[in-house]
Amino acid sequence: MNDVAASHRVKATVVAFINATNAFDIERALALFSKTAVIDDPSTGCTFNEHAGVRDYLEKYFVGYHTVTRLLSLEGLGDARARARVDFTGDFGHEIGILLVAMDSAGRISRIDASLE
Repeated sequence: MNDVAASHRVKATVVAFINATNAFDIERALALFSKTAVIDDPSTGCTFNEHAGVRDYLEKYFVGYHTVTRLLSLEGLGDARARARVDFTGDFGHEIGILLVAMDSAGRISRIDASLE
């Protein structure tokens, strides 16, 4: 796969993730992740490992806080990574964040490093 096609695939996955979480569809969002995925989000004080951890993160911080995410910008970072700048709103208020998303060779999200601006 060439870099352009790979970058498009990563970007499409990030958009699919945002769409699934905005619909509060945990199963659809979880299907985008590898079984061994990691979400590192220092704002929560935790790292979330594997499907069980990813599910916990999505349920607590997206469904639990009624989080709606708006994509502000999306930059491909090579064949398997992207940087998304996002606007989060929910019961917590409003935050701008960065999601560094990495994918595995099967096209699943293997890691998200989240941070707030």
